[in-house]
Amino acid sequence: GCEAEESYREYILGTRDGIPKTPEWAEPVTTVPRDTIARIAREYATLKPGVLYQGYGMQRRAYGEQVVRAGCVLASITGNVGILGGWASGLGLQAPDGGPLWNPFPTGENPVKASIPVFLWTEAVLRGAEMDQSDGVIGADRLDNNIKLIYTVASNALVNQHANINRTVEILRDERLVEFLVVQDNFLTATGRFADLVLPACTQFETYGLEDGWKYGDEVMLMPQLVDPLFETKSDYRICAEIASRLGIGQAYTQGRDERLWVEWLLDRYRETRFPGLPSLDEFEASNIGVYANPVTQPAIAFTEFRADPERHPLSTPSGKIEIFSKRLHDMGRPAVIPAVPKYIQEWESPFGPEAQRFPLQAIGHHTLHRVHSTHDNVDWLEEAFPQRVFINPIDARSRGISDGDLVKVFNQRGALVIPCRITERMMPGLVDIPQGAWWEPNKDGVDRGGSVNVLTSERCTPLAFGTAQHTIMVQVEKAGP
Repeated sequence: GCEAEESYREYILGTRDGIPKTPEWAEPVTTVPRDTIARIAREYATLKPGVLYQGYGMQRRAYGEQVVRAGCVLASITGNVGILGGWASGLGLQAPDGGPLWNPFPTGENPVKASIPVFLWTEAVLRGAEMDQSDGVIGADRLDNNIKLIYTVASNALVNQHANINRTVEILRDERLVEFLVVQDNFLTATGRFADLVLPACTQFETYGLEDGWKYGDEVMLMPQLVDPLFETKSDYRICAEIASRLGIGQAYTQGRDERLWVEWLLDRYRETRFPGLPSLDEFEASNIGVYANPVTQPAIAFTEFRADPERHPLSTPSGKIEIFSKRLHDMGRPAVIPAVPKYIQEWESPFGPEAQRFPLQAIGHHTLHRVHSTHDNVDWLEEAFPQRVFINPIDARSRGISDGDLVKVFNQRGALVIPCRITERMMPGLVDIPQGAWWEPNKDGVDRGGSVNVLTSERCTPLAFGTAQHTIMVQVEKAGP
């Protein structure tokens, strides 16, 4: 029913829009020389197999869904799906068993079925009663109220790791909006400073815990308690258990188990379902092995059965096939921002828009060795080893009278920060890099001296996944005063 719509071939050849997507077209957008683009394209098209492994940064931009979809299409049209050494998007799991999403911990049933994209929590505070499925609400047609109470556990995401910090803190300061904020964490983070109630949690060294191998392998990691909780801290589990007790559901929540007994219970479940050779908790501790892993003897190759016999092993798409043209996306009726085939769409802030007159530099925020997102930012040894700086190309620094190590002000219409700079040719001209995760530390004028890139980012989300577009930033940089 979509035969008259633009195909991917037509888009690439420019049949309808008159713009062939050639290396010459791509060069000014990417700054990659056209000859280099052509060489890489030919190599990828002719060498078999070929892995085009996409990371987790390129989609954190305006219209970030497009680059992920384009990567999947490129792997498909070059025949690199369902073969050893190929790629088909996703996590790149070591074993074909769905990855470590196998938590058997009983979670109970939440009577509230509605949920929202986490990036839109500020929108749910401001206009929750207006939000419906077009805003990413799932489990219900719409929200029935604005969010008034927030209970956040082990998360600095409300303030520090959310976009447009200055907007966020104004929302949290207004008690007519968020009437009560509970923060449960190890440290008094930027988010914790806005809490009505702080519940101090102990670290993982002061309680028993169990961890999986995340996406990288089938592993169980034991985290035994090494010391008693310090001062008035309690484990996250103990805090929740005591709240449950005060609500009259303590026994139902704990089932009579403390942290160690729950670890023992979980190990028994894992042994029954996934890890038959898993030692008991006593054996785990006595041996001090730390981690138990199922060895990966054969690499996981996604979609091999589909490639061998697509009729007997269809995909979960509506057609059961690889869909370069998505009728599901076409039917959303938003072709300018959610096209049926993956397209390049100019970002809402870019060097090619009018905003570049005031703010001519693009900014990104990479993951630094200093911390994991914002965790460990308060470790002084790591700050000494990997100080928070803005990285800038010598050409951009020279035109602004900036020398290596100078304090510089990075700013746009949303906020400003002042930190030292590092001049390096590893940054391309026109781009600056502010490692993400630094704790927000505003001075009396509201200028951040901690170096949090999120004073510059926008709360505007990507149109399909409702995700962060926090790498879509235009800024200006100037030498700062003392």
